[in-house]
Amino acid sequence: MNHTVLITGARAPTALHLARLLHDAGQRVILADSLAHPFAARSVACARYVQLPAPRFDLAGYTAALRDLIAQEGIKLVIPTCEEVFYLAQIWEQMPCPLFAPPMDRLRDAHDKYTFVRQAAAKGLDVPDTHLIRSRDELVALRDVAGDFVFKPVWSRFASQVLIRPKARALDAITPTPAAPWVAQAFVSGQEICAYAAAVDGKLTALSQYTTPYRAGQGAGIYLRPVDDPAVRNFVQTYVAKTGWHGQISFDFIRTADGMALPLECNPRATSGVHFFRDPKGFLGAMDGIPIAPDVTSSQTLPLAMWVYGLRPGTLRHFWRDLRAADNFLAWKGDPAPSRGQWRAFAEIIAIALRDRISLQAASTRDIEWNGPDQSAI
Repeated sequence: MNHTVLITGARAPTALHLARLLHDAGQRVILADSLAHPFAARSVACARYVQLPAPRFDLAGYTAALRDLIAQEGIKLVIPTCEEVFYLAQIWEQMPCPLFAPPMDRLRDAHDKYTFVRQAAAKGLDVPDTHLIRSRDELVALRDVAGDFVFKPVWSRFASQVLIRPKARALDAITPTPAAPWVAQAFVSGQEICAYAAAVDGKLTALSQYTTPYRAGQGAGIYLRPVDDPAVRNFVQTYVAKTGWHGQISFDFIRTADGMALPLECNPRATSGVHFFRDPKGFLGAMDGIPIAPDVTSSQTLPLAMWVYGLRPGTLRHFWRDLRAADNFLAWKGDPAPSRGQWRAFAEIIAIALRDRISLQAASTRDIEWNGPDQSAI
């Protein structure tokens, strides 16, 4: 049956990919975001693009505009892709259609880097040793063993502010508080594996796994190499089932030499692993409870991001080899406009970064990121 679906977070390549999948499966797709020029808005898959108020700074305006949009367009389902999912979950009781995401308390617990690990351990899953730090005194207690840990804010993204096995003096720059706590997580050696999943009422319906040999700094992967690890699958399947997860969810793991998959953190939203699915009807079925496997087996990348972040001194030979071996995950038959539109979208992020004197990564999420219950503390 054909329906009108709203995909939010149109700035993200994942939103474009989801729009293309659902459009090619016969759905009418509307895209929305608080930016003016997301490249997904130029896609043939986009029946209409709507710029909404920034939910982080104007939740009331965002709520009203979204309610009007749902009523005007007869939207039957809303699919978040970025951290606007936290704002949507807060207001969803006021909306007349389903949200492909779990309730706010489940989202919050998964996003909280300490609570997530504790909950996973309580469900019988293996986890790394992780400590909550809410004060300078709790931080000082770990000073002598700082080199054995990774320190990061409980509420963060793109590996921002992460300190990996720091010297003790580097901890002097950290000021954890009860409203803005940090975690210290035991450093684990091994292979990093990322996982993207979709689930329907606790049933895992889609799962892709991949490594990220190229990243934007320490953060988001820009080159995705597919893998399939049974320990990762077991963790995701167990977590999804025992939390009754409904919606999209993603994880970062370290696979140790003895075959364990230890979770570092969870992102309760879409991530780049969705690019390993290109079967429109299959993916639509996965959102309705019918399991599918990834149908893309080649590495995936975004060439513009590779040129911006991936090229480093001394890596040119490997860079060219890997770039040639990967498919451009923005490329889609009969839909070339988004690839051209990424330059205008990138320029908008640059303008925000310059205006607010922040990094490009920070500018890319400034208006939608969610930093815990007390936003003012972050």
